Amino acid sequence: QVQLVESGGGLVQAGGSLRLSCAASGRTFSNFYMGWFRQAPGKEREFVAAINRGGDSTDYADSVKGRFTISRDNAKNTGALQMNSLKPEDTAVYYCAADLRRWYFSSRPYDYDYWGQGTQVTVSS
Repeated sequence: QVQLVESGGGLVQAGGSLRLSCAASGRTFSNFYMGWFRQAPGKEREFVAAINRGGDSTDYADSVKGRFTISRDNAKNTGALQMNSLKPEDTAVYYCAADLRRWYFSSRPYDYDYWGQGTQVTVSS
C-alpha cells in the first residue's frame, strides 16, 4: 500500500506560479515512478509529468514543457510539481500517482497503482 497526499493547490492569476507537493507513505518511496495527472471538469484525466525512481530522468506532456518541473526527494518521501507561467487552461484537479511495476515512463492513468485525493488548481484570466 502507498498513501499519497497532495497539497499546494489554490487560485492564481494567469502568468503566476504554484508549487504542488505530494507526500508519500507506506512503501519505500524510491521503489516507484511518480507521476502527476490533472482532470478538468467534463474531461478525461490527462498526463502532466513523471519522474523515475532515482529522480534523474523526467517526462512531460507537450502542453507543460518549459513551464512545469517535476522533482522528488527520496530522503523526505516527497515529490513536487513546480508550475510557472500558468494559463487558464491549466485549471484542473491535480493528482499525484505511483507506478510500482514499470521501469519506464507511462502516460496512461491505468498504469499507475496508487493515487492521491487531488488538489484543485484554478488559474484566472
